[in-house]
Order: sequence, then C-alpha cells, then structure tokens
Amino acid sequence: MKDILLITPPFTQLNTPYPATAYLKGFLNTKGISAYQMDLGIEVIIELFSKNAFTVLFDIAYENDTIQSENAQRIYALKEDYLKVLEPIVAFLQGKNPTLARQICTNNFLPRASRFNSLDELDYAFGTMGMQDKAKHLATLFLEDLSDFIIECIDDNFGFSRYAERLGMSANSFNELYDSLQQDLTFIDDITLQILDAKLEDIQPKIVCLSVPFPGNLYSAFRCAQFIKANYPEIVVEMGGGFPNTELRSLKDIRVFEFFDFITLDDGELPIELLHDLVVNTKDKTTFKFKRTLLLENNVVVYKNDSLIPDYKQSEVGTPDYSDLLLEDYISVIEIANPMHSLWSDGRWNKLTMAHGCYWGKCTFCDISLDYIKIYEPVAAKILVDRMEQLIAQTGETGFHFVDEAAPPSLMKALALEILKRDLTLTWWANIRFEKNFTKDLCVLLKASGCIAVSGGLEVASDRLLKLIDKGVTVEQVAQVTRNLTESNIMVHSYLMYGYPTQTEQETIDSLEMVRQLFEVGVLQSGFWHQFALTAHSPIGLNPAEFGVTPHYNDITFANNDVAFSDVTGIDHSKFSNGLKTSLFNYMHGIGFDLPLQDWFDFNVPDTTIDSECIYNALQTEPNFSVKPTAKIVWLGKSPFVEEISKTKKGTTYTSLKLTFYEKQDTFQITVPLEEGEWLLDMLEQLKPSNASLKSFNMLKKDFESQLENFELFWFSKPINTLKAHGLLVL
Repeated sequence: MKDILLITPPFTQLNTPYPATAYLKGFLNTKGISAYQMDLGIEVIIELFSKNAFTVLFDIAYENDTIQSENAQRIYALKEDYLKVLEPIVAFLQGKNPTLARQICTNNFLPRASRFNSLDELDYAFGTMGMQDKAKHLATLFLEDLSDFIIECIDDNFGFSRYAERLGMSANSFNELYDSLQQDLTFIDDITLQILDAKLEDIQPKIVCLSVPFPGNLYSAFRCAQFIKANYPEIVVEMGGGFPNTELRSLKDIRVFEFFDFITLDDGELPIELLHDLVVNTKDKTTFKFKRTLLLENNVVVYKNDSLIPDYKQSEVGTPDYSDLLLEDYISVIEIANPMHSLWSDGRWNKLTMAHGCYWGKCTFCDISLDYIKIYEPVAAKILVDRMEQLIAQTGETGFHFVDEAAPPSLMKALALEILKRDLTLTWWANIRFEKNFTKDLCVLLKASGCIAVSGGLEVASDRLLKLIDKGVTVEQVAQVTRNLTESNIMVHSYLMYGYPTQTEQETIDSLEMVRQLFEVGVLQSGFWHQFALTAHSPIGLNPAEFGVTPHYNDITFANNDVAFSDVTGIDHSKFSNGLKTSLFNYMHGIGFDLPLQDWFDFNVPDTTIDSECIYNALQTEPNFSVKPTAKIVWLGKSPFVEEISKTKKGTTYTSLKLTFYEKQDTFQITVPLEEGEWLLDMLEQLKPSNASLKSFNMLKKDFESQLENFELFWFSKPINTLKAHGLLVL
C-alpha cells in the first residue's frame, strides 16, 4: 500500500522511461511520502506485442473484415510466421537475446511486409553498421509492419510513442475528446485498464497522479482517470506534466473534472506535496491553500495559487528514483538512418537536467513566458555528479541524457571536470545553444568526460532571421562551434526551422544552401527540419503584430498552445517540406551535394544568393590566441617519461629534458631547457583534473616568474604549443 501512485500513460519512448515520475518519486522520498510509479505505456506495449495478444488481434481483424489492403492481407497470411518470432524479437530488442542477431540478418528469418520495401535503398546507410545494429533495424521494421496492421485493422489511433495524438493536438474544445471517451473501449484500452486495475488492487493508493508530457498521452490519461472514477471513486486523481503546463492554462470546460479532481501546473513537487497533505490529513478543501492548481468550485473551473510556501530549490528536490519501473523491459529500436535519432530510440538513458529553465531565455518562438523556461536555476556540478553516481548504482546504466532546454556551457565545463576528477567512465549527451563559449578546448574537455553528442538549434540559417529570433548566434559562429565539436569527436545534431514569420522563399533556399555547406564540410552529422508553429506563450504569440503575424484565434475552453496564423508574406511554407527533408536525408549520408537545389523541389525556387564557399571561409577565421588571466588551465594527459640530455657547444654545456608522452593511440615528444622542464613537470601534475582546485593562467604566470623569466615567451613556444594540441587546455 502506498499513498501515491505515479503513472505515465501510454505512450512515450520505447527505449527509456520518461523521467517525470522518477523526478517526483525522488522528491517524495525526501519528504517520507510513500509512492509507487509505473510506465503504463511500456507495460501495455509488452502485453500487446505478445503471441497471445496478437493471436486474438488477428482473429478480431478477420472477424470484423477489416483486412482490406494488400499489405494487411500479406501480414495476415503470414500470421503464423509473425507469431512464431514475435516474442523472441521483442526479447532481442530488450537486450535479452543478442545471439538472435545472426538469424535476424539472414534473408529468410523475418516475414516481411511494406516496411521492408525501402530496405535496398537503405543498404548504403547500414552497410558499415555492426550486425547487432543492423538486426535492430530489421527487427524494428518487423514491429512497424505489425504496427501498420494494428492501425489499419484494429485501431487507427495507435502509434509506438503516442496514442490518439490528434485528439490532443490544438484541441481548443474538449468536445471531440469527450465524445471519444463515451465510445466503447478499444483493444488497447482493454489492455491498458486491465494492467491499471491490477496495479490499483496491489498498491491501493489514496492519490493517482497521471503525468501527461505530450498530446499522445492525453487520451489514455483520461481513459485511466475515467476507469478510476468508475471503479475506485475514493481515489483522488490528479494530472500534471508538460501537456497541461503548456496547453491547459486557459481551461474552462467543467467536464474535465468528471475525470480529474485536480490539475497542477509547472513544477510538480510542491503542488503534489500539498495535495498529499490535503488528502491524507483530510483537510477542508474550501479553506486549503493550493499551489498552481486547477479545480472545480461551485461548478466553475478555478485556478488557485494562494499557498505562500516557496517552491523547492533544485538542490532540494532529491535524486530521480527509477525504482518500480521495469527497466529490463524497455525496447531499443533503430527506426531510421539518422545518427541522433538512434540515440533517442536505442539504449536506455538516465535522464537528468543540469539546470531548471533556460539560461538564454530570449528566443521569440519559444514559450519563454512559462516558468519551466523562464525560471533559471542551475544545479551545482558536485550535486549533479552525486546524482549520476546514485543513478548508476540504482539502474546499472552509465548513460545520461541531459534534457535541458539548453545546457549552460559553464555548467557543462564544471560537470566535465567533476566527472574527470572522480575518474568516472560515463557516456552523456545534451541539448545546447551553438554559442561562442564552446571553444575547441572546452569541446576537448567535454569529450574527455564522456560527452558523445549535442543537439542545438540553428533554426533558420539566416543572420537576419536569427537576429529576429533573438537566438544570439550567427551562421558563422554556428559553423565554428560545430567545427570545434566535430573535431573533438562529438556528434552534432541541428534543429532546423522553415516558415518563420516574414521568411521569404529566397531565405528558405539560402538557408538550405547554408545547411548543405555545413554538411559538405563535415561539421554537421545530423539534422531535422520542422515548420514554424506559433504558440500562445511565446513572444510572437503574445505580441504577434510586432512580427508581422495575424493569429486566428478560436474560442478556448480546453487546450491552448498552437495558434493558426497568417503572416505578411502570404507564402505557403508547407510546400517546401518534402524538398527540405529529402535533401537533408541525402546530405546526412554524404550524397547529393553537387545537385542544384532546384532538383529537390517539384516547383520553381529561386537560385541561392549564398557564396558557395561561405561556410568554408567562415572556418578559416584565425582563433583568438589571447588568454584571459582568470582562464583555468587543465592537463588531460599522462605524466611523461623523462630523459636528461646534455650538449656542449663552444665550451658551454646546455642541459635539456626530453619528455616522451604516451597517448592511447600515439606518442609524442618535446624538449625543453632543464629549469623550465622541471617547472613544467611539477606544474603538469598540479594541472590534472584530479586536483582539488584548478590553477588560472595568472597563477601559472606568477609561479613561473617567481623562478624564471618571460612566461609569455615560454607559453607560446613550440613545446607548449605541442602540449596544447595534446590535452593542455585553456578553459
């Protein structure tokens, strides 16, 4: 028996739990509040993609005469072959059956339907992949074939990472979703509610908190709440998460509270702690002080935020707790040949944030008026790495995805140094802004600490539009930062945007040309185009006239986020979608760079005005060799093998030290005069990240000149420049 049951409703990612409930459970632990969590989505997927469930599913499709397309007929005809290998395939994707990869990669093991039609076209993309990854991709296609069968023959709302998503997308009215909840349960609803019922019987919670991050979780959240209200009326039901935070701030429809007792907004820790106090201690709701909570009073939706208790600091919310979740059952898939997308869907990552909110907080398309972005509060690097070590002990996983809006470079530096100081072997990646502070040396440090990839927004690759977005970067700066990251073997993914207000067709084509060049010179490895969407809580949404936008508002009684609009250009930007995405797919695989941009589109587009050497020239800019006195100096290398060398010239003996440094794949040497060499040997030991405190450039200068002369001459000498190329970093 637990006081609170935390649920992520179907569906989010297959490969890793969405972290919201783990964050909340970690916080509740610090308050001694008993809680249990479940990812209902992965439990439903495991039950759905079982031999028993699909046997029933095939029979239902046949009895209902819904097997209409040639593709569905093929799958049904081969049902015995699908059923035979279904559970072994799922086990393989869970990492429980790795030897099956050799079978999967043979030509006659998996039954194949339409998802395999493009396999020959993708051979070049997977030709260099290992057998396990290729088998994961083939197994993913197998599951997608079965998913297509479900969508066509059983339930057209199904999706691996979403369910009935259209019902939550821009749903200004609750009518359609409400009506769907009055219909008979679907096959997937039945599975969902059977699992939920068993858990409710087992846990016997007083409160059920449904965390709804996306529109694709909304329908199932309401179905779960509906079931609880009908069968366990004594249980209090609450909804929180990303969807209500962004979409339900203007909620008016009282019918929502037929399903939920409370909806909490923004950070959930304190609102849920207060709800626990209300329910467990049976306090009077009419006089109770709430925190950011929507509820029904006198048949009207009211928002209450009258508690004077301040929200918890990030240092006080505890370490995310992944216990209770079925970590061994998550499914790693490789859907498409995109290196960054494979990170999102392949492998189980512990998710953390370095900071609450966004340290930049200015982008005009972003919901910067909302607390989850507006309120910036970083977490100290020592606390972060403490939490990482606790999560490793709990989950056995050493991979981390930092899900910040944009991780601050200064905190990334501190995190990397703390990881190196503790001599941990980790793998991590994060979302960033492509800002100038990502110097070559910082990127080398990040890589040394285990950073393997970053994703960041280039958005519209146009300096005019980047300024209008208030992104704080230029295309040239992005090129230089992505070069620094790439040269440090950190994979770079860029979010790309088209259709930003006032963007012309010329700027769209010029932006594509910039992207083409970034891939051609090799500083981008992955990207994704999305069309601009106007959101109600962004600067553009709040002040549309300033951006040449005319919003088309509906009457809001339920969700309010995406807003239909027209801009002064009158351009239908959606027509560019296919060409932009097709060209990007080719560029990611190193082909199509020589094709005219016109070839990607089936309508006339203007010639680009961008010089063909624009990005190349941007990368020729000489770096600034000046060093700030406060810059920290770090040595990532090993201690050298030392030889003393003496040479006599014209009766004078000169003594030098030859230092041989051994790296994992290389060896290099430098030779320095004896006294300078002895100082350098002592200093290199002090500059290792394992030391308690780091020395600044100014501290080095003072120490050197207390014994020797002219530090600048020594610092810019050939031997020191050699060390700078092998791990002597200025940060």
